[in-house]
Order: sequence, then C-alpha cells, then structure tokens
Amino acid sequence: MYNKMKDHLCKELAEIKEAGLYKEERIIESPQRAAIEVKGKEVLNFCANNYLGLSNHPRLIEGAKRMMDKRGFGMSSVRFICGTQDAHKELEAAISEYFKTEDTILYAACFDANGGVFEPLFTDQDAIISDSLNHASIIDGVRLCKAKRYRYANADMNELEHCLQEAQEQRFRIIVTDGVFSMDGNVAPIDKICDLAEKYDALVMVDESHSAGVVGATGHGVSELCNTYGRVDIYTGTLGKAFGGALGGFTTGRKEIIDMLRQRSRPYLFSNSLAPCIIGASLEVFKMLKESNELHDQLVENVNYFRDQMIAAGFDIKPTQSAICAVMLYDAKLSQVYAAKLLDEGIYVTGFYYPVVPKGQARIRVQISAGHTREQLDKCIAAFIKIGKELGVLK
Repeated sequence: MYNKMKDHLCKELAEIKEAGLYKEERIIESPQRAAIEVKGKEVLNFCANNYLGLSNHPRLIEGAKRMMDKRGFGMSSVRFICGTQDAHKELEAAISEYFKTEDTILYAACFDANGGVFEPLFTDQDAIISDSLNHASIIDGVRLCKAKRYRYANADMNELEHCLQEAQEQRFRIIVTDGVFSMDGNVAPIDKICDLAEKYDALVMVDESHSAGVVGATGHGVSELCNTYGRVDIYTGTLGKAFGGALGGFTTGRKEIIDMLRQRSRPYLFSNSLAPCIIGASLEVFKMLKESNELHDQLVENVNYFRDQMIAAGFDIKPTQSAICAVMLYDAKLSQVYAAKLLDEGIYVTGFYYPVVPKGQARIRVQISAGHTREQLDKCIAAFIKIGKELGVLK
C-alpha cells in the first residue's frame, strides 16, 4: 500500500516545489539571538518571537542551571501522579501575580493550553464565539468540544454582537480571541469585547501568546492596555515567546476554572510536567520583569522606529500595536523570493502565504526584539529597500 501513497505524496510535494512554496528549514548554528549563524554566516534574525531578547539571556541560563542542580533534569511523570515540584507551584503563582488573576495551571505548550481549556468546561448546551483570525490551537481546541460554534470577522464588534444575540439560547457563552493576532499584529479590542460580554452575559477568554510582554504601558498584556483587569475570565499564554522562548504554556484566570482544568484537562493530565530547567529560567524572567521595565521600553522604541522608517520608504505595513510588522506583498511566490534575497543580504525573515494567511494576502512578517540594536534595524530596513527596488515592490 505504501508505494501507492508514496507516489501520491511525491506528486504533491513536487507540485509544492514547482509553485515555489516548499518550506525549507534553515539550520541555525548558534544560540537564538538578534544575530545568529546560518550555514557559517552571521545573519540578523527578524522572525523570532524573541520580543524581549531573553532567549539567550545569561540570567535565564543561570536560572536554568541552578534549578537543575536543585531539582534535577526531568520529571518523568505527569503533574497529578508525581510530577509536581515546589518550583512548579512557585511559577504558577508568579504568572498569576503578573496577570492579576486568582490561579494558574502550567502546560507543555500554549497549544496544549488552548487544546485543553474548552472540553472540560463546556458541553453541547453551551456556545463558543471565536474571532475568525484566532490561532490554530484555539480552532483545534474548539473542535474537541461539543459546544455550538459561532465565528465573527476579525475584531468586528457588530458581528460579535450578532453572534451573542444568536447564542442567548445556550446555557453558557464564551467569547474567545487572540490578544495580538500573529499574522497582522493588531490588538483585539478587549474593552469593547468585555462590554458586549457583560451586556449579553458571556465569559471572555484571551490568548496572550503574542501580547504578553509586549502590549500595555509595561508590557503586561491586553488587560493593562485596555484596562480590563477583573473582566477577563481566562487568559492562555506561552513561555515560548517573550518570556524566554523555551517551552511551556499556561492558563490563568478564575480559581474554580483552573481547579476544574486540573481535574479534567486532558493535555495536563496526560503530558509530562515541564522540566525543572524551564521552570528555573521562567522564574528568573518574572523576577527580571518585576525589577525593571527597561526591556519593554527598548522594544517599544525599536518597533516605533522600524515601522516609521518602513512606511516612510513606501512599504505597505499592516496597522500594528505590537512587535509584529506585516510587510504586505500579496503574491505568495514573491514573498518567498523576497525572503530568499533578504537572506543573501544577511536578513533572516520568513514569507507567509496561504493557508497560513488568506489567499492573495502573502507577506513577510517582521518581528522586532528588544535585543535589536539601531544599527541592526537600519541594516534590515536598507536591505528591504534594496530588494524592494530590485523586485519592483518599490519604485
């Protein structure tokens, strides 16, 4: 049988390559940081989720080493059997303090957090109302639940209100949205969402993966930005982006919700606990963010500079309130050619196209870090301009 399937797969792979859409994995030969080594050449990394520049920070490395010395390398167990150390509880408390919530539960990744949040809480008597641009992990999590599904256009409050009106016959309703939408960089209007939730008696859940550490006056996420503390019931998020860039996810929010997830959330019950080294490094992150807002201030300065310079050069940039700058090219193959030419100029970026983004909406997503210097930002901007003129994107 496999020979038939092999022929089918080879044909499809050949078609992907012919269309210029085959995804190549570029091998990094250095730590993750603003300047990385790829095939023996130093390039500037502008496509990592390393928003605060912490992925290779010496304090995190030392925190990981200290925790391994104290608590070992791995847990070899799930949390409810023999996989919970004091350090796990300490990190959960630190996350709760950061988001001003009542309790937190850790997962192996935010994909697991989103995959494990709906099914334990909602049944076919309930309704989940989801933004159309929500992350794939939210979509997959919703699919695992029998609740009735509603979908509204990205950040469209009129459509959301219509969905809420339709969902009044259900027992419980929850509005689910990304805090920052990862392909466009826009922030969900959480204050308006909370207003509608209160008007129509619904819960609110926000995925903070691309917003925590980034948006808000001190980077504490969408509730700081929109002043919605106490109005959002559930936050999910990751330790794999701004908070150090390793592994790990979490759900934080109302105490009873978190307690029920500990009892019934399958990715939590059937996945190994996070390794002590990740816990140690993550605890150091939250200590650093309590001590100073310097990294967030630098990130904001870098984002504003890059965005303003690119717009002035004539690039079509999606409106953004985050560290994500979507440089719109619209053509899928052009996005791949552009990214390859930028790599030749020493700029590491990735072109995105359907099905990651809608058809005809191909782009290069540039992600800015507090770790980028002004010189590195200028080099990236100059390379974008040079290639833009070569390919006819700029006149």
